[in-house]
This record gives sequence, C-alpha cells and structure tokens, in this order.
Amino acid sequence: MTTSRTPACILVRPQMGENIGAAARAMLNFGWTDMRLVDPRDGWPNPRAEALASGAVRVLDDARVEKSLAEAAGDCHFTFATTARPRDLVKPVYTPEEAVSEARSRLDSGQKVGFFFGPERAGLENDDIAQANAIVTVPVNPDFASLNLAQCVLLVAYEWRRQEGEGSLPVPDTDRATVEDIDRLAGHFEERLDEAGFFFPATKAPHMKRSLRNLWSRLPLLQSDIQILHGALRQLVRHRDGQR
Repeated sequence: MTTSRTPACILVRPQMGENIGAAARAMLNFGWTDMRLVDPRDGWPNPRAEALASGAVRVLDDARVEKSLAEAAGDCHFTFATTARPRDLVKPVYTPEEAVSEARSRLDSGQKVGFFFGPERAGLENDDIAQANAIVTVPVNPDFASLNLAQCVLLVAYEWRRQEGEGSLPVPDTDRATVEDIDRLAGHFEERLDEAGFFFPATKAPHMKRSLRNLWSRLPLLQSDIQILHGALRQLVRHRDGQR
C-alpha cells in the first residue's frame, strides 16, 4: 500500500476498537492509508475495529503498532497534534485548513508529515503535544469541545481531500471551444433572435449583439457545449415551423 503521498495518521493510546475502525473508515473515505497505533488499550488486532471499518479493513491490516509516540512518528519530519483545549506550550497553532496547507507544502518538498490524535477520554496529554511541531485546533463550541476520535480524523482528512480537489486536472485544450466555434454560435443565436424580433428597437441592436458576444466569450465553453446549443436552436426552429 502506498503511503508516501498522504500523512501518517497516528492514534495515541486509542481506547475502543470501534473508534479505531471508524477512524480507518474516515481515513480511506478521503484517501489516507497510513495508520499508526500507539499502545492501543485493548490490544491489537481488534475484532471490534474490523466491524466498524466497513470496507476499510485494509487500512487496519497495514496499521503499524508501536509502544511509544516517538517510535510511531519516528520517520516524520514534521508533526501536528490535534487538541480542542488551550495549552501552555508555546507552539504554532493552526486551524485544520492552515495545518493541511502547511502539511501539503512540506509533503511536496519531500518531507513526511504526521498528525497525532488523542485517546477518547481526554485527548492528547501535554507530554504528547510536546513532541509535536505544531498544534491543530478545531473551532468547536467552547461549551462542548469534545470530539469523537473518528470525527477528528475525518475533519482533517476531509480538509486534505478538499484542498487536493482545488488542484483538479484542467480540461484538455483540444476539448475547449475555439474562437471560431464561439463566433459561429454567436452568429447562429443572432440570426435566430433577429428572426424572433429580439433586437428591438433597431438603434439598440448593435449594443445588444455586442453584449451577447461578450457573454459567450466569458463562458468556458467546450466543443460539446457548442454542439448542444446549436442543436437546441435548430430544434426550436423546427418546432416553430411544425416539423419534428
């Protein structure tokens, strides 16, 4: 399983197998596969984790189990500790969006990045956070700041996937409408609209046509879009003339 292009998800002293399984499911939902477990309370492997993982059992199968956080994060160059509570430790504090942006930048430069997630009862301890390079704080309700382990993993993994989507592949240039394609479409529309008396009064016709041309030029039209619009105009004319 390839893990180099996503962060390590490090669960520190997780307590319930169900939450580990749900975290694995959240990870795979958004493309994360590198799970590491630090001293799971109920041992490993855990049948309850498999039951909650649904189709993400392969994440559990490849999960690393270590006795200490230092061992689990040993190959990481930069790590983030997730916590909902203010801490006395002096470290950079990021929102999930900011943390993921920083993590992606470091990963793109060849570094390995990890995120620490604490146990369900009270989250990460100060000794855990002291080992991280930065803190990630989710802007939750201060009167009820507790997040389920899997929810916290999902929030960060979702943000990772969301930012990945911002760099989606562009449409191939060969599929985009050319200037000539758009000019022909504009001419076709002008012809049919002129027949329908749309350009009235005549003194305003040049301005109206220019506005329509400007509209077409602003749209990121594909060649298939052009064909659909030409076809729609032809069908409207046939319907008007009683043809099918």
